[in-house]
Amino acid sequence: MELYVVRHAVSHKRDADLWPDDSKRPLTAEGEERFRRAARGILRLVPEVDLVLSSPFTRAWRTAELLERQGWPAPVPCEELEPGYPPHKVVGALADHAGVGSVAVVGHRPGLHELVSYLLTSDAESANVQIKKGGIVRLQLEGYPDPGSASLRWLLTPKVLRTLCSEPPRDPEG
Repeated sequence: MELYVVRHAVSHKRDADLWPDDSKRPLTAEGEERFRRAARGILRLVPEVDLVLSSPFTRAWRTAELLERQGWPAPVPCEELEPGYPPHKVVGALADHAGVGSVAVVGHRPGLHELVSYLLTSDAESANVQIKKGGIVRLQLEGYPDPGSASLRWLLTPKVLRTLCSEPPRDPEG
């Protein structure tokens, strides 16, 4: 399985007066615009995936919707991607889709960082993985999604992704 781990784009800072329910906290206008450009870079590298699982929190869900607008499938809510869930719960959700060739997950820090570490090393804290808001990690999982079963293919920042979308397509003939 190819696993693409996407951290939600830049959202508003926590504010209990504006968003007493933190799950409703949205992306900023600038965060949304910057991620639209980053999403074009993502789709340039990964034109399609089979499944997108997303935290139902507004900021993650909107990030997944922006990827959908670029050509990925509509997101499917996955509560295990909400903040506070341990990585073994996310791996359990991924196991439900073990036959799928490529899956993208959209969620939050620190859960996604812990998930990547857990899949790479079997320990949620042993690999110091930092995914920037709007960034993406590509993991290759051999067989069933188990702790320590992944290998890191790449980790890209949103700045790199925005650069990719602004470059003209390369001519494969050289």
